[in-house]
Amino acid sequence: MNTLGIVLLVIAIVLIIAIVVLYFLGKKAQARQEEQKAQMDAVAQQVSMLIIDKKRLKMKDSGLPEAIVSATPWYARNSKVPVVKAKVGPQMMTLICDAEIFDEMPVKKEVKATVSGLYITKVRGLRGGNAPVDAKKKKGLRAWALNKRKELEAQSKNK
Repeated sequence: MNTLGIVLLVIAIVLIIAIVVLYFLGKKAQARQEEQKAQMDAVAQQVSMLIIDKKRLKMKDSGLPEAIVSATPWYARNSKVPVVKAKVGPQMMTLICDAEIFDEMPVKKEVKATVSGLYITKVRGLRGGNAPVDAKKKKGLRAWALNKRKELEAQSKNK
């Protein structure tokens, strides 16, 4: 065999090994995510809150408690997270919102939300239903991934 054939064979073997490793790591991460979702559903509560503001902020700039920021890995501290400032009862709180419902979250409205700790998982309009979501086409990798996830969930529900 010539050197080009050997190089291509080695590259193909390395790619196959990488794909197999990523497959098993993905399965493990998916199982861990399902376990965490079950735990979050177990401690979820319905809360009535007034949404004051919502933004995508860096974790260290979000105003979350220091214990939460210090518990996040170093590589995730600079990533932007959907943060919601809301009045829950008599106190103001900073909460993290699920990325899938962040766009549906109405501002300056009272909503009934499902909250697990500091994480908002579901939202429902209290008066007048939810505000209509803009139908404009979103761009970028995050929007593409969100659309793919919704398609896969729809396919799994149909099966």
